[in-house]
Amino acid sequence: MNFQNPDKNGYYGDFGGAFIPEMLYPNVEELQRNYLQIIESEEFQNEFQDLLKNYVGRATPLYFAKNLSEKYGAKIYLKREDLNHTGAHKINNALGQALLAKRLGKHRIIAETGAGQHGVATATACALLGLECIVYMGEIDIARQAPNVARMKMLGAKVVPATSGSKTLKDAVNEALRDWINNPETTHYIIGSVVGPHPFPDLVARFQSVISKEIKEQLNEKIGRENPDYLIACVGGGSNAAGTFYHFINEPHVKLIAAEAGGLGVDSGESAATTFLGTLGVLHGSQSLVMQTEDGQVIEPYSISAGLDYPGIGPMHAHLHKENRAEFFSINDDEALKSAFELTRTEGIIPALESAHTLAVLEKKKFEKDEIVVICLSGRGDKDMETYLREMRS
Repeated sequence: MNFQNPDKNGYYGDFGGAFIPEMLYPNVEELQRNYLQIIESEEFQNEFQDLLKNYVGRATPLYFAKNLSEKYGAKIYLKREDLNHTGAHKINNALGQALLAKRLGKHRIIAETGAGQHGVATATACALLGLECIVYMGEIDIARQAPNVARMKMLGAKVVPATSGSKTLKDAVNEALRDWINNPETTHYIIGSVVGPHPFPDLVARFQSVISKEIKEQLNEKIGRENPDYLIACVGGGSNAAGTFYHFINEPHVKLIAAEAGGLGVDSGESAATTFLGTLGVLHGSQSLVMQTEDGQVIEPYSISAGLDYPGIGPMHAHLHKENRAEFFSINDDEALKSAFELTRTEGIIPALESAHTLAVLEKKKFEKDEIVVICLSGRGDKDMETYLREMRS
């Protein structure tokens, strides 16, 4: 079974597709017709790869975490996406889509953001390429991610608060889609995760697949083999996980682990663990697992991490879950905080709260002594310092 790419209608098994208002058909169909031809062209790849190397700072290191390895009895490597320009993996996709938008003749860019990392990455790409940038962000996330809001504004982006619903990531997506419907001719929507109507889940996964490509090359260089025993990544919508899994996804001997945001606990009513709580539904243009009531009303998610409190999951990940290709763990707020401080004090690396969920899997899963475990450290923790300081004071 090929888990890597969707079929011609944008489905990964039962999940995916394009469920969109009529006003968006021209935009989405234009993307569907042209995206592969454009992004696979030599001219596009030359420009994109040059920017990844000389602007973003790729390849990011694959760091052997000696102290963590000793504690957990395995050989643990961290894929250091936190060392990218702008501080997270989000720049890989934002730059790729901004280059694509220019080739499609779109000069106005909209984006949604939760933790602010995708917003910063999109604002950065737009500043570089001379594009207008509007970022939609939940009112609550604006308050808890103030440093990233300031960075977006300094980069020239207009930050628009989403004031409906839970005032978080889901609502920011709703507002961005509303904008796109009203401005289809001039505007490209740079979706930040492997969600949304086809071709976005595939498009984002392809831009993020540079992560797994580098892991293969770097492991081969370090230990003489391309494949780890385990890959671990956090999943909200799931873009860093899609990128981390991409080139290993059809290698059955590589075990895939996804960490979701358990919030205050899966059964607490305050969670974002979609594979544990979701059922088949349509959210933001694709069919996937969605946290919803019996009559289809979306249940508000909760997580301490602004980048993971999304009530759905990308269709690729829903398919991996259904087919038992990936193992999913629910990590609650306290477990994520504990892991953030552990990494900081054992390896001297302050992770983003999203990445801290990934590290918490080490407490829940037993590994053999010689097993190779690669963890995607998706972002750095400076944006979360206020939360960490609160924890230190409590």
